[in-house]
Formats: sequence, C-alpha cells, structure tokens
Amino acid sequence: MKLLLYSQRLVLFVCTAFLFFLFADILAPLPEPYSDQQNTFSRVVVAEDGTPLRAFADKNGVWRYPVTIDQVSPRYINTLLAYEDRWFYLHPGINPLSIMRAAWQNMTQQRIISGGSTLTMQVARLLDPHQRTIAGKLKQMFRALQLEWYYSKAEILTFYLNLAPFGGPLEGVQAASFAYLGKSAQELSLAEVALLSVLPQSPSRFRPDRHPQRATKARNKVLQRLQSFGLVSAAQVKDAQQEIVVPQLEAHPMIAPILARRLKNSNPEQKIIHSTIDANLQINLQALVKDYSRRLSSKSSAAVLVVNHHTMAVKAYIASADFNDQQRFGQVDMITAIRSPGSTLKPFLYAMALDQGLISSHSMLMDKKLNFSGYKPENFTKNFSGAVTMSEALQRSLNIPAVQVLQFLGPGLFHARLENAGLTLYLPAHSKPNLAMILGGTGTRLEQLVSAYSALSRQGRAAALRFSAQDKLQQRRLMSSGAAWIIRDILAKIPYRHALSGIVKQGLLNSRSLYGWKTGTSYGFRDAWAIGFTADYTIGIWTGRPDGTPVPGHYGAQSAVPLLKSVAQNLPAATTPAAFNLSRPKSVTQAVICWPGGNLKSLTRVEDCKKTQLSWLLNKTVPPLLAVNPMLETVFNELTITSIENNSRIKRPEGSHSALSINLQAQGGLGDLYWFINGVPVNKQATRAVLNYTFSRKGKYQISAIDSSGQSHQISIDVL
Repeated sequence: MKLLLYSQRLVLFVCTAFLFFLFADILAPLPEPYSDQQNTFSRVVVAEDGTPLRAFADKNGVWRYPVTIDQVSPRYINTLLAYEDRWFYLHPGINPLSIMRAAWQNMTQQRIISGGSTLTMQVARLLDPHQRTIAGKLKQMFRALQLEWYYSKAEILTFYLNLAPFGGPLEGVQAASFAYLGKSAQELSLAEVALLSVLPQSPSRFRPDRHPQRATKARNKVLQRLQSFGLVSAAQVKDAQQEIVVPQLEAHPMIAPILARRLKNSNPEQKIIHSTIDANLQINLQALVKDYSRRLSSKSSAAVLVVNHHTMAVKAYIASADFNDQQRFGQVDMITAIRSPGSTLKPFLYAMALDQGLISSHSMLMDKKLNFSGYKPENFTKNFSGAVTMSEALQRSLNIPAVQVLQFLGPGLFHARLENAGLTLYLPAHSKPNLAMILGGTGTRLEQLVSAYSALSRQGRAAALRFSAQDKLQQRRLMSSGAAWIIRDILAKIPYRHALSGIVKQGLLNSRSLYGWKTGTSYGFRDAWAIGFTADYTIGIWTGRPDGTPVPGHYGAQSAVPLLKSVAQNLPAATTPAAFNLSRPKSVTQAVICWPGGNLKSLTRVEDCKKTQLSWLLNKTVPPLLAVNPMLETVFNELTITSIENNSRIKRPEGSHSALSINLQAQGGLGDLYWFINGVPVNKQATRAVLNYTFSRKGKYQISAIDSSGQSHQISIDVL
C-alpha cells in the first residue's frame, strides 16, 4: 500500500515538474543558438579543400567558422565526450550523479572544484551566460532541459563545436584548429584533439600561444584520462606527449584576401563560401609574386591569374604584389582593374581574319610606315621589316600589319565579336571602335583576357571564369576550332609534325611546360602583360603601377614573361596524361603557297613562283594577297602607280584585232620594284623600267606594285 502511495506521489511530482517546465518554457523561451542578436558566425571564404582563405569577423569581432559533426575528426568527438561527458547520449541534459559528485567535492574542499556540468549544460551557459551561484546553476540546468526538449543530441553537439570558447576572439573548434594548429579539425592528431578538448575549460589559462607549458600539462592530463578509460594505449599516450605545443595564433587568415573580399560581397547570404582556389598553389604564388615585386620599380604591383582551362576553375588569384604594402597599392584588385591591353588582342584579330578568309598563316602583310587617315602607328622598336608573313607579324607583335588586318576586318566587327564572347573593350567617352584598339587604345580586364585566351585551348570557345563548384560553365564561340589551333601553333612557335609530336611521344610535355604566350605593353609603359598557356592552365600576368604612372623601360617581355615562366614551373602536375588537346582539326590543312602572292604552288607556273612558304590553310581557303587599301593615304616615300588611274575602264581601239596591252609604270618607293596582277607576279626580275603587259581576256583586275622596302600601291581596272 505504501509502495503504491509512493508511486502515485512520484507520478504526481513528475507531472507537476513537467507542467512547471512547460510553463517556465513559455515565460522564458530558449535563446536562438544562431540568432543575429546572439551568436553570429564569421563569414569565411575557403579553398577547394576547406582551408580558410580569409575570414570576416562577426559584428562583435569574434572569429567563428561554421562546422558540422562530419567535418570534425571522429577522434576529437570521442575524446571530447570521454573527457567532458561520457553519458552524453543517455542523460536528459542533466546528470544527477555528476551534480552530486561535484557538490560533495565542493563541500569537502570548501571551494569550487567542479560544476558537474554536462556538455548540454555547457551549451546552455554559452547561449545564456549566468553567474556562478546556486541560482545561476539552476538556470543553467533549466536551459539544458530546454535544449534537450527542442534539439537532438547531434544538434546540441554541433552547437558546442561551433560556440565553445577557445581563447581570445576564437570560438568553435574549426576556428581554433586553423588558428593554433594551421589545419582543419578533420586532420587532428591524438595530441591535438586532446589539447582542443581541454582548452574550452579555461581558454585564457590554457591558450597555447600565451601559455604553451600550461597547455601541454592540461593536454597530457586528457591523454592520461583516455588511457585510464582504455580508449588509447600507453604507447599512444607516450608518442602523443612527445608532440610539442607550438605557441602560435593566426586568427586572421589572409590567403587570397582580395578574392575573398570579392566573393564575400557577391555572396551576401552565404556564411561559408567555397571557392575553387588551390590553397597550396595560392600560398606559393603569393610568396613568389611578393618576392618578384622587389625587382620592379617602387610603387609597382603585379597580378597573377591561373585558370584550369578544362573546367575554367580559378586556381590562383593574386590581385596585387602584397596586400599589406600600401606603397604598392596592395589592396587594389588589378585582376578586375580596367587597363590598356597593349598588343594582347592581336591573336584574336588574326583568328577572326582566318575565319573570314582574309588570310592564311603565311599570307603577306606589310610592315611599313603608313598613314591610316591621320592615324600613323609605329612598331615598338620604331623599325620596319617590309613584307612579312602573318605568323611572323604575330610572333614579333608587329603593329602596322595588325592595323592593316583590322582595317580590312572592320573595327566594329572586331569589337562586337569580342564583346559577344565576354571580352569587353572600354573605349573613351563618345568614341566608336577604331583602328587604335588593336594597339591598346582601349581598356579591358585581366580576368576577361584570360577568359578569351582560354579559347585557344578550348577549340575556339571562350568561357567565363568559375570561382566555385556551383558556378555553371558558360562559354561562347570566339573563333573556330581551326583558327584556334593555328593561332596556338603560331604562339607556341613549334612545328606541329616534328618537334611537338616528338616531345609528346617522349612524355616530356607536362602541365608545367609553357606552350606559348603573348606579351603586351601599353602606351607610355604603363602596363606590361604576358598571357600564356600550358597543358592544363591559362595564365595571365600584369605588372605596372596601379595609379597609371608610366614605368619607363618596363614592357611585357622584360617585366611580365619572367614571372609567367616562374608561375608555370609552380603549377601542379597534370591530372590526366595528354590533357592538352594537340590534335589538328580536319578544317586545318597544310599547303605550299607562292610568296608573296599567296596562291597555291600546285596551281602556279614554276617561273611565277620564285619563293614559297609552307602555310596552314583554314577550310582549304587560299586567300588573295591582302593589300593596303588604295583609299588609304600613303605619305612616307610614297609609292604610286602613275601609268593608269584607279578604277579605269579600258578597251581596244576601234577596228583593232590585237590583244589589249598597257604600260605599267610607278613613281616613288625604294629600291627594286615588283608587279603583280591579281596577286600573281608578272615580271620575272625586279626592274624600274616600264613594263608592258598584255591582257588575254576581259574582266576585273587588281594591279599591285611592291618595292624592296615592302611598300605597295594597288589599283583596280576593268578590261572591256
């Protein structure tokens, strides 16, 4: 009967206590664990392997990196529970035995020895701090019961992993692991998990950066406790105790700081922003660029962008020489800055001209002084080479041939096609696309240049950069696959069938082999560029002064190419063999052409083909001689056909039955003189004498005169 009475009273007590709990829960609801008012997370940008690149403290200046249970070493979880709360998964938030033991110890020692707190109670104190009094302890116990009522054990453990104090501005095991140990909480050794398990007990006293000996002693205590529980062996404890606690604190990671700032601003809702950055490569290249910048003039900076052109994932983003160097404008992002591209646009121009059928790889272009309606471009060297092939013009980055090709292609078309592929050219206010664009008379960004250059390794498709795995691949056609192959081959300066094939067969070509590159220097030596490509990567380099001040004597080949080569040597090895697509598209064929006319040797008389070139043809197109537009004004040692006017219509005299012939004569120019009819040479040797030419049939004809300096003049006539 008494047992029944006791049972009834016990049930009544439990029910009353439960009702009291529900009533108290309504009056004093549990604080939200991650509310904006209470505990906000730092915003963290991480590399592809989870390494923090840069963290931005919360509004209270606290560094806390969000983490889940599966992102923490299981060894740490087991050690934490064994040391702090062995019965965590069994109790309802309060362990009566622990509380009674703590009370007995405190009474017998007449001081606070233990609080008897479970892990849930510790989380409760983090959410709602209290004074160390009996009333405070009761409040803590009530909050612990609330936690267990509303959340699962896994959620409560996750709260602890993210909110536990670890000294100074650090909260959460992930922030502590990176700050004190330089690694993720997934990669901890036995000694390290022991240290991080005990640190929240007294964060200030056990801080390893300030009190390494005290931290070591506390860590060893945890190890011995684990051994006493039979969780580790004596040998494991002995080995763990040999590890030295390094007194370091790096709470503010600054790997890729400018990129992290950019991604933080563009992803305002994300607490953890996962990037595609290779942390080790980023660190190595940052140190490389910082050291290299010492060779540059004062206040000069440098930028490096490395992209895997198979996936378009950004693997390294060094936007300045040194983020902390104010003299070098270290916090200015020179990857997104608008700068003059110099000659770096020339490969795209020649690729478009190939696709338009205007030129082949060895078409003749003119490198001579010309006046394009008031625009008088010069070469970087101030010298001129006369007649050159397109390949030579691109490899030597000659200016006048590029302007000549742009004049025929059309500046508007060139500008529009680049814009459509994602390469924006910023022209001066109220300006239209013009010939000066190809020599740097415009502005663009390094990141867009690299995107466009990726087309050379992506069968002509330029793709936007991808900064995270979630970014979709966005690509647009910039040039045909054939044009891309030809331009890449020219920049590589490697004969495809011999040297390159042999290197591939020998296995010598790898991800670090720099296949080719293009340099650029803006007007007044303000910007020096080098854009290169390997089997797996497209690399963009810029050097100069961010404030636009000229740096005399610094140009692409001298200032940017050495850095480009050093970057290539630091790239990771290729992930797959022969990743670089070296196969020649079917649209590209090789043929022997007569030079300078450009006609196929096989279709030209032997006596009319004095010089030949082995040329790449696109879609088997044999372009005619690309002459300087006769409407352009040539004013330097001007060469002019004088015997007949442009656009003349001629016919035989009335009653005559003989073939129509005319005298060809020109004035001006330098040295010997060669004549061409529709691109075919008609005089067997150079001469300044009057040349008589007979037309065998009626039709339209282009007559060209070229002197030994490469100057030319062309006219068109109609033979009736």
